[in-house]
Formats: sequence, structure tokens, C-alpha cells
Amino acid sequence: MAYHNILEKQIEKFLPAEYLKDGVINTFLETISKCYESFEKDKKITEHAFDVSEREYQIVLQDLQQQSEIRKQSILKLKAAIRSLDPASPVQFSEEDEDLMNIISFLEKQIAKTKVLEQDLIQAKDIAEKAAYAKSEFLSVMSHEIRTPLNAIIGTIMLLQYHELLPEQKELLNVMQISSENLLSLINDVLDFSKMEEGKIIFVERKINILGFLKNIKMANRVRAEEKGNIIKIIFDDDIPKYVLGDDLRLGQVLNNIVSNALKFTHKGTITIQVGLNSLVDDMVKIDFSIEDTGIGIPKEKQELIFERFTQANNNITREFGGSGLGLTIIKRLLELQNTTIQLESEAGKGSRFFFTMSFKKSDSADDIEELKPSFNSGKADMKGLRILLVEDVSFNVMVAEKMLQNWNAKVEVAQNGALAVEKVKSNVYDLILMDIQMPVMDGYTATKEIRKFNMDIPIIALTASTINLDIESEARKSGMNGCITKPFNPNDLYSIISEKTGKQS
Repeated sequence: MAYHNILEKQIEKFLPAEYLKDGVINTFLETISKCYESFEKDKKITEHAFDVSEREYQIVLQDLQQQSEIRKQSILKLKAAIRSLDPASPVQFSEEDEDLMNIISFLEKQIAKTKVLEQDLIQAKDIAEKAAYAKSEFLSVMSHEIRTPLNAIIGTIMLLQYHELLPEQKELLNVMQISSENLLSLINDVLDFSKMEEGKIIFVERKINILGFLKNIKMANRVRAEEKGNIIKIIFDDDIPKYVLGDDLRLGQVLNNIVSNALKFTHKGTITIQVGLNSLVDDMVKIDFSIEDTGIGIPKEKQELIFERFTQANNNITREFGGSGLGLTIIKRLLELQNTTIQLESEAGKGSRFFFTMSFKKSDSADDIEELKPSFNSGKADMKGLRILLVEDVSFNVMVAEKMLQNWNAKVEVAQNGALAVEKVKSNVYDLILMDIQMPVMDGYTATKEIRKFNMDIPIIALTASTINLDIESEARKSGMNGCITKPFNPNDLYSIISEKTGKQS
């Protein structure tokens, strides 16, 4: 019989052949052979287990080393992040400190400080919002309170133009008119600047005839130009579409402000308004605007400063020419809000050129846009047969509007508040109502809503001493009004809106 190979060698070496015939010895040898085989099997199993354990140990050891490195890098990054949050703040751990408890304890303190700071910021934000609201309310009230007497002043000046005056009286009246217009311009600039700071400027799209628009601006500035011996020229590119869509009010504000500035700083010179087509792609029109004057110019080192609020090129400018230093700031911000930039080329003593490019949508409408109407005292005004209800509580404003309407041959009745107006409309027939918004007893919005309950046809025009914005227009339309006009109002604007709403044309 075959035994384990090691046992076979030992039998061959040490056991005589005759002993292999003994059955007891054979049984003993078989037992030893089986022990060898069992030992060898156990050895293989043990070696295999050791190999497996060694591999697993190496894997675990490598994993632990990786985890340790990750932890170390994480602590370093955490420390760097903590320092970056507040580089000036002292930290309570060193570069070698790897104790997370110290870092976590420091973070807890920082989080507690952050929460306190967050509450302080929320409180500060609430205070700032309340202050902004109070400022807005204050400006709204002051706008109304300043514009109300200013309406009477400007209106009275315009009414005096009806009368035959001595040359000396005309000169004094002219001074009063220019001063009141300057005061109104200053009020408008301050209010517009405030609205831009509060983000309340909203742009609308209306149809604009660019050439007609420029002619209006030239006509509006003609008297001031003649006073200083200046000439206003328009150079217009015929390739520009006749009608475009844009915010005519804001465009007019920008152009009028630049032209007005040019006239202020130019004597016996020329102001050239040049408009050219930049590009026409599909329905988008880009137009280049340029206003150039031959005035005093601006030194190069002062050219950036003039766009800062309340800043002139030098202090003598304010004393000699006047102005708040807000005009160019407002122009710059209005254009920036429309994704464009005002640019300047100027040389001291040789004049200035302000220019910018603005985008519009092309309009295919064929309806004509009215150009600026001649002055109200040109002899054309005739509203004979019109019966108008004037709802106004300030006696000076009543006098101005009443005389203006009577000079146009309209018949005027007055109600001092909204409640009286409602009763008058119930018992009388009127062609149009001029409704002040802010009044005692019953305001203009409420009165209009009451009138619309029984009369949907009569045109009602809002008179407001606040600058007209989308909120006022929206509220006026919502209450049932047909339009708005701002006090102090231009007689041309008042005449135009009455003519439009009543169909009474001279």
C-alpha cells in the first residue's frame, strides 16, 4: 500500500522489509500516513489564511492611511475657510492643532456671533426700509406742497402774458418765468434722482416720430436760445424709420437736459443736434444721438467729475450759470438703465459734444404724431360752448385754471372737494371734469369712482402736484379717469388734453 511520500522515504531508510509483513505495523504505518496528510492539509489551510489576512491587513492599513490624510487635509481646508471668512479675527487654534473639538468650539462661537450679526442686519434693513419709505413719503408731500404754490406762480405769469405790458414789465415777467422754470427743473431733478436711487424708474414703450420729437425740443428751447444769441440746428438722417417705439418722456428728459446745458454754457454760438442711423436689424433700430455746442467747454481733468451728483466742473460754474449738479447724473443713470452710456468730447474754450447710442423697436404705424402746438396765447385758443367742472381746493390754483379756461372762452364751474363735485355732476351737465387728486373731505380718486357709478361718459382728467409715474397713472385709470396732467401744467398740454377728450378743436 502507498503511504505519504515523506513516510515512504522514512520506511525505505529505517524499516527493514520483513517488518512490512506484520499487520500491526502496517496498521501503525497507515495511521502515521494519515497524520502526515492531515498535517499537510492543515498547513496549507493555515498558510492560505495567513496570506488572506496579510492582504486584508495591508488594505485596511492603506485605507486608514488615506482616511488620516483626508482628515488632515480637511482640517487644513477648514482652518483656511475659517480664516478667509474673517481674516482680521483672532483664531483659537494653531496650524499644528488637529483637534477637531477646538475647531468645532471656535466655529460654534463664530456661528453665534454670525446669528447676532444677522439679527442686527435684519433690524438695520428694517430701519433702512422705513427710512426709505419715510424719505419717499416726505418727497411726495414736499413735491405736492412745493408744486401747488409753484403752479399758481407759473400760471399767473402765463396769464399776465395775455395783457398788454410795458417793456419794463415784460422784462420783469421774463425774469419771473425763467426763475420759476429753473425752480421747477430743480424740483424735478431732485425727485427723479430720488426715484432712481430707490429703483422706481420704469420705462414704457410709446410711438415716437424722432424728427418731430427733435423739432419739439428745438421749439421748446427756442426762446432761451434767442435770449443768449444762440442758434439750434438739427441734422437728421433720412434713413431712420419714421416711427419707433420707446419711452418718449425719458428720451425727452435726456435730450432736453443736454440741450439746456449746452444753451446755458454757450453765448452767441451754435447748438447742433445730430441724429443718425447706426443699424437696422429686423425690428430693432439703433440710433446715434449727438449734441454739440460751441460753448465754454470742459477741461479734460474735470470731464469725469461732471457726471457725479451735485458736482460742477468748478465752483464758479454754480455761481455764474446756476444749476444743482444733478442734470448730467440723471442723464447718465437714465441711459445706463436703458443699457447705453453717455460719452463726452470736450476742450476748454472750444465747446463740448455729448453723444450716445440708443436702441428702439421699429414701428410700422402710419398714424401721425402731433408736433408741439403753438403757444396758448397765439390766438388759436377757442373752447366756446364747453362747460368744464374744475375740482380744486387751493384758491390760487382755482384762480389760475379758471382764468386760463375763461380766456379760451370755456364756461367754468368750481367745486372745492370731491364730495361737492359728485353732487354737481348729479345735477348738472358738463363736457369735462378737471379733478385734483389730493383734496379734503373726498379725494379725486374716490370722487371719480362715485361719479362713474352713474356717469360713465364724461371725460375726467386728473390734476396732480406729484410727478406722474406709472403708479399714479394706473391708480387714475383704475378709478375711472381718462388721463393725467401735472401741476404746474403747461397751457399747451392742458389745451391739448381738453381738445382731445372733448373733440373741441379750434
